[in-house]
Amino acid sequence: MDPSLEDTLTSDPSTWVGSSLVSVRQITPSGLRLMFDVSQEMKTIVRLVGGDDRLKHKILANVFYEASTRTSCSFQSAMLRLGGRVVCIDQLNSSVKKGETLGDTIRCLENYADVTVLRHPIIGSAAEASTYAEKPVLNAGDGTGEHPTQALLDCFTIQDEFSGKGGISNKTVVLLGDLKHGRTVHSLAKLLARSKIPGVTLRYCSPDSLRMPEDVKREVAGYGLSQVEYVDLKEAVLGADVLYVTRVQKERFSRLDEYEKVKGSFIVDADLMSVAPKGMIVMHPLPRVGEIKEEVDKDGRAAYFRQMENGMFVRMALLALVLGRRCEPQGYQTKN
Repeated sequence: MDPSLEDTLTSDPSTWVGSSLVSVRQITPSGLRLMFDVSQEMKTIVRLVGGDDRLKHKILANVFYEASTRTSCSFQSAMLRLGGRVVCIDQLNSSVKKGETLGDTIRCLENYADVTVLRHPIIGSAAEASTYAEKPVLNAGDGTGEHPTQALLDCFTIQDEFSGKGGISNKTVVLLGDLKHGRTVHSLAKLLARSKIPGVTLRYCSPDSLRMPEDVKREVAGYGLSQVEYVDLKEAVLGADVLYVTRVQKERFSRLDEYEKVKGSFIVDADLMSVAPKGMIVMHPLPRVGEIKEEVDKDGRAAYFRQMENGMFVRMALLALVLGRRCEPQGYQTKN
């Protein structure tokens, strides 16, 4: 990422207008607070009236070169709920099959759309795309690199789940599973560190071969955030506030036998929940492939479906901000 982009998105909405979002390093602590506020406004609007038309006549180009359900659909829903429209592009039905470069694809789409959402298998692709773009590019995941909008919705979910209880402040967050390949946990750890919210502690629990990368731990340590590694899941959740579960990413392994060795290393089930703190929530970026048993879904602490919906609110907020349509909420009074 271009170092000049770091710490550029602040509490001043004008800093977001026309900006690309390629990394959590762009988001300042005050910028994160603004995102919380606008996301809450969007949640209120959806709950009361379903949406509004602030992005009428705006078009989103949804470009996904890797499979996606939640990120792709939530960006589409976010744009539609704000009155905009969407064009969708994937690798199978685009000129990428003919050898078109990423730069040419981005330049092409800017002729038709006002903002581009990009998921790409190569680390740094979104940052590269932003150098060709005159309009905002939003990183929807670049290989095993970053997933900044997921980190935003994850932080918003923690803040929302613990509203009235200090939000994210003084919370212990356990990151579980494939921490080596998981761009969601990479971005979340970095954003929590950069947020400068007091009292946050990170615990890492993973198979030895899938530990959190050293470069991520160094970056987090640079902000003074406490990090502890665990090998026993029941020990890791003792006293925890958040258990953030990730799947072992089969598609990132070059050898199937290596995947098979670790795929069922940690399972969240009723037995684990019986020893977990009563106030601990369980999150997951989804999809899950057996690491959370369906029996957990009925537990009130299972927050992953609420987390999924929050993705739409956060992406509504992001689109409104980068397209200069934040707008102070009017006429959406909470009903008594």
